Amino acid sequence: MSKIVGKHVYGNLYDCDTNVISDEEKLRRIVEVAAEKANATLWDIKSWKLSGEKGGVSVLALVIESHIALHTWVKYRYATVDIYTCGEETDPWKAFEYIVSQLKPEKYAVKYVDRSSS
Repeated sequence: MSKIVGKHVYGNLYDCDTNVISDEEKLRRIVEVAAEKANATLWDIKSWKLSGEKGGVSVLALVIESHIALHTWVKYRYATVDIYTCGEETDPWKAFEYIVSQLKPEKYAVKYVDRSSS
């Protein structure tokens, strides 16, 4: 019996470029390219911009292999990224590295979880 291969990369990005993390369309494009870099198949993408004191942008991409989620808080120059992919051919690390390169945080923390079956 073959096993399920699941890879989950997630992280927090601090002191990001506010011009990027406040731009909904730019963030959508970043997530679309990130999916390509992960060798994932984009199925659908949704985004919304939140106003108010703690405003920011959320982008959720449904990929056939699972998902990519990006949430930003402009006031705090902060973003969270969650990338989960299934399959041997996908690489969520490439997607994460691309998102980091585009949001330009001064620092970030990243974690990885192997979500494969035994």
